[in-house]
Amino acid sequence: MVTLTERERILRAYRHKEADRIPMLDSPWAGTLRRWRAEGMPQGVSWEDYFGFDHQIRIMPDVSPRFEKKVLEQTDRYRIETTAYGATRKVFNELDSTPEVLDFYYGDSDKWEEAKKAILTDHEDRIPWKWLEENYPKWKAEGRFLQLGLWFGFDVTHSHFVGTENLLIGMYEEPEWVTDMFDTYLCAALKQAQKILDAGYEFDGIFWWDDMGYKGSPFFSPSAYRELLKPFHKKAVDWAHERGMVAELHSCGFIEPLLPDVLETGVDMLNPLEVKAGMDPFTLKAQYGDTLAFHGGINAQLWDNIELVKAEMERIIPAMKEKGGYIFASDHSIPNSVSLENMKQIAALAHQLGKY
Repeated sequence: MVTLTERERILRAYRHKEADRIPMLDSPWAGTLRRWRAEGMPQGVSWEDYFGFDHQIRIMPDVSPRFEKKVLEQTDRYRIETTAYGATRKVFNELDSTPEVLDFYYGDSDKWEEAKKAILTDHEDRIPWKWLEENYPKWKAEGRFLQLGLWFGFDVTHSHFVGTENLLIGMYEEPEWVTDMFDTYLCAALKQAQKILDAGYEFDGIFWWDDMGYKGSPFFSPSAYRELLKPFHKKAVDWAHERGMVAELHSCGFIEPLLPDVLETGVDMLNPLEVKAGMDPFTLKAQYGDTLAFHGGINAQLWDNIELVKAEMERIIPAMKEKGGYIFASDHSIPNSVSLENMKQIAALAHQLGKY
């Protein structure tokens, strides 16, 4: 088969069709990129071009309530700051460290109307117009696959806005508040996305983050998903399909119990198939591979051991790529434990195993 453009290759994966090779889309950490540069990856060359990966291009409008961002304290080890979502967090200076959330201004329903008004208030700079205008012609000429990023649902609400415990209690005690938050964020995201389309820009798909699980279990039951969150997932997917776009859901954690309902939303692709949380790519492919495409599933904890990760790739890729419907990636992102030499070998093997 002739070499396809990235757009052609990725769309064939969504449509369960074989291509010249499987698409390869992933996200290295900032510290990973710094390590690769120090170990010899040239400056001025994208990591995607260097390793032969496809480019992940996504426009993400801002749907935050635009809470005032302030630095409250700063030391040589960390800073304490407020975010646009009203969280107070401790951010450590070490690259790739995880911030510690200390408090949520909008942590209960009492302040919801204030936040709702702010979320729905339109601002021209919610969309990165200049960056879009400057880069869009090049992306189209290069045959890139373009996604609109949406930010709504359980993930943004619990991790950035009200906190996990507050949201889970709210799902039980105040479901109307919770669904109003889901609806408000989705309406704001779709409004901004529609403005981009109305300006004449064409996109191939939508992508949204909604981490619904942790190790071994979802955060909530299938019935809670069905009643509270599923309608908004379906609304987003329907919006995309009505405009000729495909839809990809990212959910970390173990979410297999939710998948029968997730499939009923019409979503086209699932990412990242977090093996270390209990997701099994083979089970997913066998049960849902006729209707759902997959992106990920290579355990990121193995990538610093070249023999183990190669064995895992040789075990998983041939089965997942059969009849199309698979994009190669880690089961989350590429950590800074992965050396340049390991990544060279991983990329070369992915190209070899991914050929059709």
